[in-house]
Amino acid sequence: MFKKWQKKWKVSGIQLALIITTFALGGSLCGYVGRMILQSTQLEKGPVWITLYILLVTLLWPVCVLIISIPLGQFGFFKKYVGRIFSRFYLGPSGIKSDQAFNNIPVQIAIFASGAGSNAKKIIEYFANSSRVKIALIVCNKPDAGVLNIARENNIPTLIIEKDRFFKGDSYLKELQQYSITYIVLAGFLWKLPAQLISAFPKRIINIHPALLPAYGGKGMYGHFVHEAVVANKEKQSGITIHYVDEMYDHGETIFQATCEVNETDTPNSLAEKIHQLEHLHYPAVIDGLLQK
Repeated sequence: MFKKWQKKWKVSGIQLALIITTFALGGSLCGYVGRMILQSTQLEKGPVWITLYILLVTLLWPVCVLIISIPLGQFGFFKKYVGRIFSRFYLGPSGIKSDQAFNNIPVQIAIFASGAGSNAKKIIEYFANSSRVKIALIVCNKPDAGVLNIARENNIPTLIIEKDRFFKGDSYLKELQQYSITYIVLAGFLWKLPAQLISAFPKRIINIHPALLPAYGGKGMYGHFVHEAVVANKEKQSGITIHYVDEMYDHGETIFQATCEVNETDTPNSLAEKIHQLEHLHYPAVIDGLLQK
């Protein structure tokens, strides 16, 4: 049995002995503290006393084992151990399960897209062999969008959403919870996200914009509309902006920007090609960097 634990936790024999000692002393400490607390209430032993004692011991146990682990040099192990237990039971904002704690299981990402899905494809390819990150769901508002074919080719579940429920209903939070989604990546998704969804994923929704925000952002500024405006204004430079999503169009905190030159001979189409190259090069890598923080 001890060898099985040693192999499971990947620890030495000495460390295993210290871990078992921490479990024992931590359990004794939380039992003692629980009894002291109940004695101060002057409750008589009975069903209520026993119920409260069990509740107190359950709540006190993580704190007690962490305290005991410090002098025994096992705080790092028990911090992760308690964290894994906590992640199994903790439900984050609006019921979204926080499964990524301590890298216990892969981070589950949902990609929201409305079109052909070239950025979604690059992100899927980037994380295809990752043990840390899983593209768990493709969310789309157009039943005939090309991104759905990409999802099928990669055996990724899809969710087609409709406007009334997205904006006036539950914003599909139930489905996102079912897939244990912890991050949302927008890749050419044209609807503005409802406040309910943004509050459920604070600083866990990111978007890429085909210009150097705050320039050429806002309602209606997407795709070719952006490139046409940049070329028409004879800008010398354009690029991409990866940013967090808030309740305003293209307004959230900037995470990353990359630039490209705009030549006099550039057309909206040729500029779009330059921007696509930047998007495909940087977007997956920036996502990966964020998830490692």
